[in-house]
Amino acid sequence: MQPEQSPRHLVAVFDSPVAAALIRLGLDLGFRTTLLEPDPTVLQGPPGPHGDSLVADLQAAEITEHTDIVLTDHHRPELGQILKDALSTDARWIGIMGNPHHEGPHLAALQKLGVPDNEIARIHRPIGLNIGSRTPAEIAVSTLAGLIADRNNRPGGFTF
Repeated sequence: MQPEQSPRHLVAVFDSPVAAALIRLGLDLGFRTTLLEPDPTVLQGPPGPHGDSLVADLQAAEITEHTDIVLTDHHRPELGQILKDALSTDARWIGIMGNPHHEGPHLAALQKLGVPDNEIARIHRPIGLNIGSRTPAEIAVSTLAGLIADRNNRPGGFTF
């Protein structure tokens, strides 16, 4: 008999050090994990730890209402289209990494694609808890802690 798979699903978009850390830690936290990398040339070379699955588009990622989508690079040319496509899914949560002190490039990319402001507002940025994270692993811990807090309707931090 197969063990039941967790309904919690984490899709890390774009192969990056942060995506690798998200997948590693996400697996330990009970998420089913998927790496979405639309550019096949990025993944050439020895295979890395890609979680439960590796896909090239959101349709193949099998997004449900239990899925959290995290874009790990805000400089990729596919950014706008992937976010537009993500907004048309049943994803529970959509977020993109970025410095909260600068306007994210995703705003202009989505506006250029004709995405309404109320849809753009569904995208979380910055993501994760404010712990001063700097390294890919720290960013992943912050992000996953934020997702867990959000799933459990908790504020995160030290307030109980």
